[in-house]
Amino acid sequence: MQYEKSMKHCIELAKLGYGNVSPNPLVGCVVYDSAGNLISEGYHKQYGQNHAERDALLKLDPKETIGGTLVVNLEPCSHYGKTPPCADLIIQYGIKRVVIGMRDVNPIVAGNGIRKLQDAGIEVVENVLEKECRVLNEVFIKNMMGQQTFVALKTATTLDGKIAAHNGDSKWITLEKARSEVKIIRNMYDAILTSSSTVIADNPSMEHRCNVIIDRNLKTLQGDYKIYNNKRVIVFYDKRINLPESSSCAEFIKAPVKNNEVNLEFVFKKLYDLGIKSVLIEAGGHLNGSALVYTDKVYHFIAPKILGDNSGLSCFNYRKADSINLCKNFYIDSIKTFEPDILLTYYPIDNS
Repeated sequence: MQYEKSMKHCIELAKLGYGNVSPNPLVGCVVYDSAGNLISEGYHKQYGQNHAERDALLKLDPKETIGGTLVVNLEPCSHYGKTPPCADLIIQYGIKRVVIGMRDVNPIVAGNGIRKLQDAGIEVVENVLEKECRVLNEVFIKNMMGQQTFVALKTATTLDGKIAAHNGDSKWITLEKARSEVKIIRNMYDAILTSSSTVIADNPSMEHRCNVIIDRNLKTLQGDYKIYNNKRVIVFYDKRINLPESSSCAEFIKAPVKNNEVNLEFVFKKLYDLGIKSVLIEAGGHLNGSALVYTDKVYHFIAPKILGDNSGLSCFNYRKADSINLCKNFYIDSIKTFEPDILLTYYPIDNS
C-alpha cells in the first residue's frame, strides 16, 4: 500500500475542516479493507462533532474492516472529550494496521493513543509525511506547545515592495486569482487583525467571523466603517481613553502602551485567552513591521509591477536600520503562481 499517497489524501480531507474545528486540530482519515480496497474516508468537520476516524468508521459495518488498514494524519485520541476515544473505536472495528502522520502534541494524548493500539495487537506505522502533517496543524502545535496564538501575516506588493502609492491608493495590486486565494487563507484563521489606519484609508469589509482592530485613539468610531458590520469585532485601545457610552458594536479592550504604541504582546496574549488560537494580520507597513517579532508565518503576494516611487508605501516600513545585519531572516517554504501574480510563503528563522 502506498502510505504517502494515502496520507496526502488524509491531509486534503483534513483541510475541508478549515474555519470550523478550532481549537481542535485538522484531521482526515481513510480506511482500507483487508484486500487493500479504499472503503471509507472522513474528516473532522466541526468542533464538538465526530473526529475523523469516527467519521470514517461509523459509515461501515465492523465486518468490513476486520484486518483492514486505517490511515490518519494525527495520532488517534485515547481519552474522553467531546467524543469517546477514537483508539477504542479502531480496536472495536478490528483494524489490523494504523498508519499515522505525526504524534499528537496534546499532553493528554502524546503517545497514549499509539500505546493503546499496540497493546491491542495493532501494528502502528508512524511519521508518514510527518513534515507535511506538522505544517497542516502548525496552529494546533503552537497552541499546545507554547500556549500562544499562532500569528500569520498577509501582504500584497509590487516587485519593489510597495503596497500603495504615496496618496494611499492601492486598488488593485494583485488580480482576481490572487484575491480569491486570500479569501481561502482568511478562512484558515480564527480572526483577522488590522489597524485603524487601514480601516480609515480603505474602509474594508474584511468579512470574517472575527475582526480585531488596533485603534489606540478609537478613531474608527468616528465614521461609518464596514468592518463593524461583521459578526464579532474586538478593538484594542489606549487605557487612557474613556470608552464612549455607545459601544455595543464591538468588544473594547483597554491595552497597555509600549514605545508609544499598543503593546502587541498584550494583544496576542489576550486573544489567546479569548479563545482566538490563530490570527491573520492584514495591515499597513508600520503594523506589519512591528508585528514581525511575533509572526510565525508570512503570506506575501507579489504582482509583476514596479511603482518606482520612493514615497510609495512599503509593506514593512516601521524603523530605520543602520546595518544590513539588522535584517530579520526568513526561509521560503513555497512559491505558488496565481497568474500573473505569485505567492511566497515564508517562515522566520529567528525572533531577532
